[in-house]
This record gives sequence, structure tokens and C-alpha cells, in this order.
Amino acid sequence: MPYFSTFDPQAEADALGLIARIDALSTHHDAVHDGVRVRWRRFGDDATQPPLVLLHGGHGSWMHWLRNVEALSASRTLWLPDLPGFNESDAPSEPLAGQAAVDPLLDALSGTLDGLVGAQAEIDLGGFSFGGLIAARFGQRRGRIRRLALVGSGGHGTLRRMTVEMVNWRAAEDRDQERAALLHNLAALMLHDRAAIDALAFAIHDISCHGTRFRSKEVSLAGGLQAALDAIGGRQLLLWGEHDVTAEARSVVAQLVAGHPGREGVVIEGAGHWAQFERADEVNAALLRFLA
Repeated sequence: MPYFSTFDPQAEADALGLIARIDALSTHHDAVHDGVRVRWRRFGDDATQPPLVLLHGGHGSWMHWLRNVEALSASRTLWLPDLPGFNESDAPSEPLAGQAAVDPLLDALSGTLDGLVGAQAEIDLGGFSFGGLIAARFGQRRGRIRRLALVGSGGHGTLRRMTVEMVNWRAAEDRDQERAALLHNLAALMLHDRAAIDALAFAIHDISCHGTRFRSKEVSLAGGLQAALDAIGGRQLLLWGEHDVTAEARSVVAQLVAGHPGREGVVIEGAGHWAQFERADEVNAALLRFLA
């Protein structure tokens, strides 16, 4: 069973307090493009380097990067959105399913960011899981990407290696069943070390799942990452957790970097899919080194 397997009101309160403390370090910006409001959070204020934009994964929110914010914003200005259709952002009016849904998402993301940092501003760009593929497609569309860093990116087109089925938490009959399903899914997909499934991981997953109105799985499984990386070019960091169940980490890294001297592959030992949470110090160090 996961370490955090029983409800602990104090642990939950502490986790929510930590989320609130990190959130309080940010400035909220509700930017609107074509009627779609996107909630952006800005951390740090260093105008000497390009802004660093980080996109979260499916069933996620800006909190997918919670354990990375303080380390990265010490030397960079971070811009973290809730993607359209997630958490505190509006959903585009188009049906939110399949590949057709990505274009209005990218339109809203691009239009709002350009209004915040300038349409001609060079940026560094990162993404996690579904957000990795979105980052690559966003970078391909926008251009002016200095460096691109992806963690456990979707869209790689190789086989997943999941051995445990996910549970439909929305079908739970009560909160206890829902909590158990969410914890099960954290262990099945997101985190390798069950000791990492703590009150903070649960709180982030719980809040983010309840705020998701976008079906991202079909988009992530449809591929397209390689073509987007090729189109963007430049310096690219492709990082996977050693035990990521969405890909065979060493194999996909080797495949993506082969023949591309501008690409660097990193495998984080002991980490699962949500590597930047489970092994935050190692991922932070890799990102800071790459982006320096």
C-alpha cells in the first residue's frame, strides 16, 4: 500500500498550507485571448535572462512544478499557467477531446503569453508529460525558443510499460473510495517510490484532477513529439525518470537524441513519471545546469 494510505487531517492541512505558501510567492495574471481566460503565475523577477515558461501535465495544474518553483525562480522569472481546460483557467469553447482540441488550447496559450511577455520575446520553455508535447508544439508554432526542456514528455510514440490499470475515481461512491482511487493512480502512473506518495502529492493530484476538463490521453498517445523537436531545433533537454511507466526511459532517450548533437538526454535514477516531484533536487540541478 502507499505510504499515505489513510486520511490524516493534520498532514492534509500542512500540505495545503505549503501549497498556499508557494502560491503566495507568485503574482497572478488572468490574461484573456479570444474570450478564453488563462491563469498565469509569475515567480521571480529577473529581467537579465529570457523568461522560463513551464507547462504542466494531464490531470494537472501549475502545482506539478510546486517542488521546483523556489529553486528555479531564484535566478529566473518563471511563468506557470494552468493550461486552458485545467484548474483555474477557462476551457475553450470547442469540444475538449482529440487532436482538434489542441489548436484552440495553443491559441489561448500563445495569445495570453505574448500579451504578458511580448510577442517577440525569446523564452526558455519546459513541459511535463502531456505538457511536454504541448510545449514542443507550442515552441514549433511560436518560435523564439532559446532552450527547450521536457520531463517525461508525451507524444514520443513508443510503447508505454504500465503494469497496473488506472481506476476511474469519478465513479467512486463516496469520498473514501475516491481518495483510495486517486492514491492508487498516483502509484500506478505518477510515482515509483511509494514513500513519495505523501500528503502533498495527494493534495496536488486531488485538486488538479478535480479541476481537469480536458481529455489529454488521446493527444499524448497520438505522437508528434519527434516532428516538433525537429522543427524547433536548437538546444533541447529530454529527461525521463528511470521507472517512468509511460516509456522505456533509456530506450526513448537514446532514440530521440541519436543524430541530434543539440539534444541532451538525462535519466533520473529512482524516479517515476513525475520526476520533478519525486526527485526534485536532481531535476532542479539538471534544469539549472542546462538553462544556465
